[in-house]
Amino acid sequence: MSLHIYAMTHKRFDAPNDALYVPLHLGHANAKEDFGYIGDDTGDNISDLNCYYAELSGVYWVWKNVHDVDSVGVCHYRRYLTREDGYVFTQSQYEQLLKSYDIITTKQLELPNSYRYGFGAHHDISTLDRTGDIIMEKYPEYYDTFVSLSNKNKTYFGNIMVAKKTLFDEYAKWLFDILFELQNRIDLSFGDDYHKRVFGFVSEFLLYVWVTVRKLKAYECRVAIIGEKTETREIKEKMAEFFRKKDAAGAREYFALCLKQRPDVLMEASDITGECKLCLQAVSTAGLELEKYGQSFLERINDYDTVVRFFRGLNDIAVKIADKNAGITPDEINEYADCLRKNNVSDIALRAAVRINSPDADILKKAYKICDIINLDN
Repeated sequence: MSLHIYAMTHKRFDAPNDALYVPLHLGHANAKEDFGYIGDDTGDNISDLNCYYAELSGVYWVWKNVHDVDSVGVCHYRRYLTREDGYVFTQSQYEQLLKSYDIITTKQLELPNSYRYGFGAHHDISTLDRTGDIIMEKYPEYYDTFVSLSNKNKTYFGNIMVAKKTLFDEYAKWLFDILFELQNRIDLSFGDDYHKRVFGFVSEFLLYVWVTVRKLKAYECRVAIIGEKTETREIKEKMAEFFRKKDAAGAREYFALCLKQRPDVLMEASDITGECKLCLQAVSTAGLELEKYGQSFLERINDYDTVVRFFRGLNDIAVKIADKNAGITPDEINEYADCLRKNNVSDIALRAAVRINSPDADILKKAYKICDIINLDN
């Protein structure tokens, strides 16, 4: 069996040392730099629409231009399907899986609310509704499942998959028939690059719908995220500048703008170290401390790495308070109080950390009582 997996990229990267993986430069038609990879602008292509289709310009290229393999896959330059032990699959392992499964893709992502709710929180919900309209017109046998799953809390993500080429082509034909029509029905004027990738976002869910309706046997596996996004690194570097200047207000304003432009910045795939979440916690805490005390923790610590360690340690204690809850002993309370006071943690910082790390309102209420006993304001 011949198999190629195309690693979609828009930048130079260290590809896995395996001929199985083929780098594919997306948006190559409008790229400012050539990395020496295959571009998605040869043959039948939509490379010039990459800003709207994201990795799908690569999916389209593979569909239309790759004909010499039995099976094919797509992944990202930072995301690879892996075994449960975290290692990427070898070609022979993929081949064995494809003897028993129709498609290999990501584990289902479990959302805190329905898919429809989450989509509407970050995108124009009418886009999802127009997608449903098109499915009803073109593929009515998919419509009820589309509606049902959109009101549940699961989806695939990343447009990452491996399948026999014939099945891959069937999916691509169905998918782009829907998306090209959707392109005609929605406003493509967006305020930022993140929201421009609208078809990439919609298609993640459509893969879930397609697999469900077709009753395909899917092998769902882990995704390894390798390296950090350049955009995430830039955010952290900018936050370090604000911390160094003790500029809590500037940091908060900057981070709010980042979240508006890139709502995915706090997602695990972007924030692989969790430091962006800690930065948000830090600027929120600094603002509350300034309001109550007239100064913040930044007066004592303003080195980026130190700030990150400070809030990691604080969250470790907050998790213990939330986990132990009403069962916490007086000795443990004294131990936590001594540690917190030693590190000059304010009552506001502790309560904020407890709130972030308490899974529900009842636990939070009990955890706050523990905060009252510790009483860091004294």
